Amino acid sequence: TTGSARKSATSSIRVSGVYLAGCGSCRINPLVALRKTHRKARGTKGHDLSDAAYSTGTWESSDGLTLHYRDYPGRADRPAILCIPGLTRNARDFEPLAETFAGEWRVVCPDLRGRGQSDYAKDPASYTPAHYIEDVTALIEQANLGQVVAVGTSLGGIITMLLAQAGVKFAGAVINDIGPVIEEDGMARIRDYVGQGRSYPTWMHAAWATRDGASHIYPGFDIEDWLRYTKRLMCVSGNGRIAYDYDMKIALPFAQPGGGLGMDLWPALKSLEGLPLLALRGELSDLLSDATFRRMGEEVKGMELVTVPGVGHAPTLEEPAALEAIARLLAKVAQA
Repeated sequence: TTGSARKSATSSIRVSGVYLAGCGSCRINPLVALRKTHRKARGTKGHDLSDAAYSTGTWESSDGLTLHYRDYPGRADRPAILCIPGLTRNARDFEPLAETFAGEWRVVCPDLRGRGQSDYAKDPASYTPAHYIEDVTALIEQANLGQVVAVGTSLGGIITMLLAQAGVKFAGAVINDIGPVIEEDGMARIRDYVGQGRSYPTWMHAAWATRDGASHIYPGFDIEDWLRYTKRLMCVSGNGRIAYDYDMKIALPFAQPGGGLGMDLWPALKSLEGLPLLALRGELSDLLSDATFRRMGEEVKGMELVTVPGVGHAPTLEEPAALEAIARLLAKVAQA
């Protein structure tokens, strides 16, 4: 079932100190575009994000989907930070960033179509960068965000580059562990798990499974880290099992050669030149090579390159090296 037809009663589930929206048949279907409800974020290391309360809003896509975002308030005299998640990720991924910067900066975190609280696409062929670009552009317009500081992780970084190439004006940008050349080893790894539809009886089972599949990406994680990470990636489904919080059909376009891109991204990256600009790379990344990373710095004047030690694809943006680099970029934006 697609769109709002597959959703029923409003559900918000709290598990181990983390508020999670139910997925599948439990997910919220907001009735009015840009209607907001207020919640308080619960997140990293199990403590309350008392300074990171957020409202939830929705916007409408051109093909009739209701899409969801979190909106953490911040200073009105600064541009908002717009956080665009990766392929299988959602707004919860940016809880550490919001915990750090919300209040001083407005932080807006959308769920892309088919993820989190957003409607699933009526046609899975629309799970492509072209549609994501259209959706994010509509969010910027409908929520009156104006110029934003884009923070794009993986697919979100590709969307950021393509938005700039399409003429969207940013106040600054962070590209997290993605570049114009995407390594095939990393693509093959992602194709191997995306869209598999696995589910688990408990959060601990889900965390163990996540650890088993990704221990090489985050070798320093302990079980508390894996639980926190898993609760951003998964949700409690309608049958009570723990399941991935996205439409399994997002895998269909991604399975095509080149992951559905089929374009030269170097000109798109170059479109960001002249802005306060940061590129992050996980030291162990299998998607962004060190050679491509260094070339990005050569091709785009003024781009700061920061390698996040001890992690692969992708940095979670709670690492000190990542947060310190983002803080430097935001200081440049504030002074512009």
